[in-house]
Amino acid sequence: MSEGKITKEMSIIDIVQQYPQTVEVFASYGLGCLGCAAARFENLSQGASAHGLDADELLEALNNAID
Repeated sequence: MSEGKITKEMSIIDIVQQYPQTVEVFASYGLGCLGCAAARFENLSQGASAHGLDADELLEALNNAID
């Protein structure tokens, strides 16, 4: 994992804790459940899949938010 970049293998809660500015991106994709139990255990790819989202598109949006 490269420094300063979000990956699909990172848990959703870790992403939000490391990069608080990503909360708005998650919300814009309809993922407002950042405090739910699944956010602690699901990685980004699993969370996107569970919500019918394109993980690559979400990943790109999140990385754009932290640049």
